[in-house]
Amino acid sequence: MRLVDSHCHLDFPDFEADRDALLDRARARGVERFVTISTRVKQFDRLQAIIDRYDDVYASIGTHPHNADEELDITVADLVRLAENPKVVAIGEAGLDYHYDKSPREAQAEGFRRHIAAARETGLPLVIHAREADTDIAEILEDEMGKGAFNAILHCFSSGAELARRGLALGLMVSFSGIVTFRNAEAIRDVAREVPLDRMLVETDAPYLAPPPNRGKRNEPAFVADTATVLAEAIGIAPEQLGEATTENFYRLFSKVRAPASAA
Repeated sequence: MRLVDSHCHLDFPDFEADRDALLDRARARGVERFVTISTRVKQFDRLQAIIDRYDDVYASIGTHPHNADEELDITVADLVRLAENPKVVAIGEAGLDYHYDKSPREAQAEGFRRHIAAARETGLPLVIHAREADTDIAEILEDEMGKGAFNAILHCFSSGAELARRGLALGLMVSFSGIVTFRNAEAIRDVAREVPLDRMLVETDAPYLAPPPNRGKRNEPAFVADTATVLAEAIGIAPEQLGEATTENFYRLFSKVRAPASAA
């Protein structure tokens, strides 16, 4: 199966001891590209070291909503400038998280709109974190899309069907993580059945949300193959077809990423 892990966190301490080995395990299962996602702009040096080391690993630039109030001094211009790095291929992750509310909601919204502006200016896709904030996420996206188009992904989708529909209507992609494999996630699988195949991505969000047979353990990029297999079964296609389609969707959206020569 041909795959990409469009969202992982390779700079997290969970991977410090065995990053080389875990990337090799993923490559052995068909994962040909990785995007390690920024959660704090001011810690981008950690991501820089990783993308400099591995040819097939790329990064985003942005501030997670949990950290929004820490980085309100990061401007749109700062994000745009940092996105000039040839291996920075997305903006974010940014958005709203009302489950933990680790940052004031006003700060989250302000940061979210700044990241949207940076995505619009750079043409890079925005990676959206949405948790228990469906209505506000949709309203901000619709308001901002009225100011000028931008590309975006509803990452690690765990929201209601209405947000998926409103996101798809705006041209967004929807990305599914290990959550779609969980026994109690039939509602997420129902959403997946509504998402057109050409608007779908897969990811791990590693080190979180490992799918079976590794549920409860540290997630890693190799396990995107397990998520893809379950997702394919849920929507009624072969895993190989799901892998090929989501990989092609990835390269279409993450246009700065170079496909392997054998796949080009």
